[in-house]
Amino acid sequence: MSPHRVVIIGGGFGGLNAAQVLKHAPVSVTVIDRHNFHLFQPLLYQVATGSLSPGEIAAPIRSVLASQKNTEVFLGDVADIDLDGRRVILTDGAAVPYDSLIVAAGSRSSYFGNDAWRELAPSLKSIEEATQIRHKILYAFEAAEREPDPEKRRIWLTFLIVGAGATGVELGGAMAEIARHTLRNEFRTIRPEEARIIILDNSPRVLPTYPEDLSRQAERSLVHLGVRVRLRVRVTRIEGDTVTYQTAGGDEQIRAGTILWAAGVKASELGEVLAKRAGAELDRQGRVRVTPSLTVPGHPEVFVVGDLASLDGPDGKPLPGVAQVAIQGGAFAARRIIDRLKGRPADKPFHYFNKGELAVIGRASAVADIGGLHVWGFPAWILWVFIHLMYIVEFRSRVLVFIQWGFQYITFSRGARLITGPLENGKGGSSDMD
Repeated sequence: MSPHRVVIIGGGFGGLNAAQVLKHAPVSVTVIDRHNFHLFQPLLYQVATGSLSPGEIAAPIRSVLASQKNTEVFLGDVADIDLDGRRVILTDGAAVPYDSLIVAAGSRSSYFGNDAWRELAPSLKSIEEATQIRHKILYAFEAAEREPDPEKRRIWLTFLIVGAGATGVELGGAMAEIARHTLRNEFRTIRPEEARIIILDNSPRVLPTYPEDLSRQAERSLVHLGVRVRLRVRVTRIEGDTVTYQTAGGDEQIRAGTILWAAGVKASELGEVLAKRAGAELDRQGRVRVTPSLTVPGHPEVFVVGDLASLDGPDGKPLPGVAQVAIQGGAFAARRIIDRLKGRPADKPFHYFNKGELAVIGRASAVADIGGLHVWGFPAWILWVFIHLMYIVEFRSRVLVFIQWGFQYITFSRGARLITGPLENGKGGSSDMD
């Protein structure tokens, strides 16, 4: 008799943890991902700002799961899901049968219906985007060094981030350190420390999902680094190097050589496919409304976890799209599959345990909410360092990242400051895993 077939779509936090929990289960596991690597997304901004190289925050999925003899990995892009025939259909026409399915396809950036802005203001959800942003940031200083016109030079040295969530705050702090410390003595015509770094957000405070006292501390740290924060404003237009935003007093504009997007996310397009096939509901972010057991209504064999799943927590609010929700959700789905095979009840509700929130603003500066304990400054930064090291998948990567961070802490140097790809207008950028 053939073993129970489990197909996992997505090799991110949710999918990878589900596969690892099934390591010794009497099942065959197939992991399908459009990339051949698992990406540690919380550190993407460090690739974008030259602290780390892509290969230090990514690991080949085959390598991570090499010891799991019941697991195979397919490189492919999912086009459709045949719920009646229990098959996953890939874009090349291949069909992968399943008995249980775990969908952990993640999320993508949302421009709130203004997708034309994507080319002018890249987001930070992939290695390709991270290297593109790194290119744009570093190229701006190079272009300013050669620009004789003071006004054009000022535009090149203006960096605008739309979004004051964790990604926007971490990007802003890192860019301020690049300008004020890393590049301080490397140019002759410009003074990098005079760069303007501006964060815009429609929220009343930075890190709006964090407790108010930590938001205030984060904003103070940003201001100390020289980052300008404009809150309660809404971006209405991005054209060329000009951003128009709406304030209480009317429209205002800023011209910036580098515009970055960190304002919102929506579920993977696979959520729409699954909802259509199952007749399920989607929330406003395109996430599939699931049962308390993380299954698709009417299809107990199909689990949805991580950023693609919409489930309200005990407070009535949807569970956040963070790594811990995906990690716990993936493990939960895998255990429910094991329960079914052993004849145990498999309809237990998923309970998310919030281990806390962490955001780093700069060198030795972070904010942390750990079990209701609010910490900021150097102690929070130490927590951030070791928690992130713990969750990086490969031991070799942990060691390399630790060495890089230690060297950066002492010298402010960023060893991955490589401008790759074509130089035309600073719009290029390599997707290589350099």
